Amino acid sequence: MTHYLEFEKPLAEIEGKAEELRALARKNEEMDVEKEAAALDAKAKTMLRDLYKNLSPWRKCQVARHPDRPHTKDYLKALFTEYTPLAGDRNFADDLAISGGLARFRDRPVVVIGHEKGHDTKSRIEHNFGMARPEGYRKAIRLMDLANRFGAPVITLVDTPGAYPGKGAEERGQSEAIARSTEMCLKLKVPLISVIVGEGGSGGAVAFATANRVAMLEHSVYSVISPEGCASILWKDAEKMREAAEALRLTAQDLLGLGVIDRIIPEPMGGAQRDPAVAMASVGDAIASMLAELVEQSPEKILNDRRRKFLEMGSKGLAA
Repeated sequence: MTHYLEFEKPLAEIEGKAEELRALARKNEEMDVEKEAAALDAKAKTMLRDLYKNLSPWRKCQVARHPDRPHTKDYLKALFTEYTPLAGDRNFADDLAISGGLARFRDRPVVVIGHEKGHDTKSRIEHNFGMARPEGYRKAIRLMDLANRFGAPVITLVDTPGAYPGKGAEERGQSEAIARSTEMCLKLKVPLISVIVGEGGSGGAVAFATANRVAMLEHSVYSVISPEGCASILWKDAEKMREAAEALRLTAQDLLGLGVIDRIIPEPMGGAQRDPAVAMASVGDAIASMLAELVEQSPEKILNDRRRKFLEMGSKGLAA
């Protein structure tokens, strides 16, 4: 069953009518509805293209959060082989909001780490909607340290509304864990590739995306705070999230222009949720291309280039 976003309701009506006609034809073989259904299909295709031609920042937020977009578990199955998950932070617990382990990417040994939101009510609760606790970031630190010792590139898949803000997480050192994860990203002497595949929210995303190369899917978002959170703070009204989304400059197109990310990965028409296989293949090709730029570099160059990238970020704007 297709999940339609609020702004896609007119499209839902047209595609629904086409499906109804075909369902009637299946019940009555004498009915010939293909011509009418094909006309509705063509109208729906045109409408889909028009809807996605120039999405507003808020609509991009909605698409980035679409429940049918591929999640980390889908990318692990589609792009990696011999995946061996590693669990726990060797200190407190295993955080299921973070998936990670050893794998091969196009026959190259790598360490892969990603946020997992879950795909239905049960799994979303199990994975805490992709909001990691301190033990999740400490698990990621352990995996990055392992990659550093064995010379394996690190690939991170970012999809989180932000780190979990609960009382227990704060008591166990949430901010310190995020800071340590970000520090570990900066200390790595192996290539670090990060792809924002959905939401990139706050420090919970930065802790994985302080990378040599940062890419974003075309309709993903990356921001210091959610539009709703920003609106609640600035205007004391979460309903002003559309204005906040405009002000935050959180789209892939904005962030490429600002130099925060390095490339945009195109999505199928209608978003990654419309054709997950094509979207994941595009992500795989982008990762391979970015890795090829880095794997022949010395550890010192990889380390220094990453540090310089983040130290210089925003300096052009300040100079202007």
